[in-house]
Amino acid sequence: MFNIRTRRTALAAAALTASAALVLTGCSGGGAETAATYDPDEKVTLDLAFWGNDVRAELYDTAIASFNEEYPNITVNTSFLGFPEFWEKRQTEAAGGGLPDVMQFDYSYLRQYSENGLLLDLTPYLGNVIDTEPLAQNILDIGVVGDETTGIPTSTNAWGLYTNPQLLESVGVEEFAGGDWEDYDAWMKEVTDAATAAGVELWGGTDWTGRIQNFEVQQRAKGEDLFTEDGEPNFTEDDLKAFWEQGDAIRTDGTVIGQQRLEEIYPLSGFDSALTASELTWDNFGAGYLGNLGESFTELGLVQPPITEEGAKDLYLKPSMLHSISAKTEHPEAAATLVNFLVNSPESGAAFGTNRGLPASTTALEGADLDPLSQQIADYEASIADRLGDAPPVPIVGYGTLEEKFRQIGQELGYGTLTVDDAVSQFFSEMDVVLNQ
Repeated sequence: MFNIRTRRTALAAAALTASAALVLTGCSGGGAETAATYDPDEKVTLDLAFWGNDVRAELYDTAIASFNEEYPNITVNTSFLGFPEFWEKRQTEAAGGGLPDVMQFDYSYLRQYSENGLLLDLTPYLGNVIDTEPLAQNILDIGVVGDETTGIPTSTNAWGLYTNPQLLESVGVEEFAGGDWEDYDAWMKEVTDAATAAGVELWGGTDWTGRIQNFEVQQRAKGEDLFTEDGEPNFTEDDLKAFWEQGDAIRTDGTVIGQQRLEEIYPLSGFDSALTASELTWDNFGAGYLGNLGESFTELGLVQPPITEEGAKDLYLKPSMLHSISAKTEHPEAAATLVNFLVNSPESGAAFGTNRGLPASTTALEGADLDPLSQQIADYEASIADRLGDAPPVPIVGYGTLEEKFRQIGQELGYGTLTVDDAVSQFFSEMDVVLNQ
């Protein structure tokens, strides 16, 4: 059972996924005309909703206590749920027109709620109520749907390659030194062969063609996002077929861990079960990996993904989460003031650290006390600056459904129960349903 808790923060300094087819009730959004309705002496109450657990709730309490030292007239009521339940509740509230004033928001839902007029356009508040100086333009652009800014990223992550130095040392193989996808396959085979020779159950990695993000990286290397701003596919059946065919060899020659073994250890992955020496994933997964690996593993490697084309801007910064405001809030400027504090303030950075991901704001980042892994992630994101391009358009409505379908097809390819041609046909059929629902 997931916790739900509602709190009221005193006026002074007291302590403080995706559904494929939401039916959302649109409503008119606030805009420039609402930007001057805030009276700093007026007592205001705001509702703030986020997904998380008791640990994150305590961090919000700490941040809001600091917020109330500066804004004692704004009372903040907070509530939280687990991720699936959070969005179920937002769906119900959206249908009834009663979203919370301020919400932690997930990137995959931003277009859906924005296009239904449920989120406040924050453009009138940028540069005044919401300080944009600590946020790079490519970070701010992440929260733009159409021509409206409806979300401000709190934190970022990027696609990377995690490795396990201790496992590599145990079989006498060096860290992946970079290269293209064939080089990565060869390195994984070297690890697997060395482990076999040593009598160790270990593979170099997992079939990377089962992740839509790796397909995206290769498409972006050609200058093409997966979907256009208008939500149209930006790839062909031949593109997808060529991608999945790259995994034919590693799926059949034992280079990567088999699908049956992965099923046996689920919900853990091969990487955080110490059965694979590498994993391509978002860089903010590191803490979870270390936690699952246990105390015998004290460090991880984090290097750039394989290169499709030298000099390509194939990577991008993705928001771990954003903050958005209900279009129906009665206190838009007070809500924007809270968002600014939660995104930009050093006090917020100090309270949350990297609990929400690496802070996107330079001022929040300065306030955060980074542990060694968090500093490693920060250094990694700096190291890929020459590969970072503009973020793709905000995900289409139903993107989460397509991502899951891609993963499921990858499993069937791993089992050998589906041909690549059939896989392509299945995915395009599913995409047609999602895009036309």
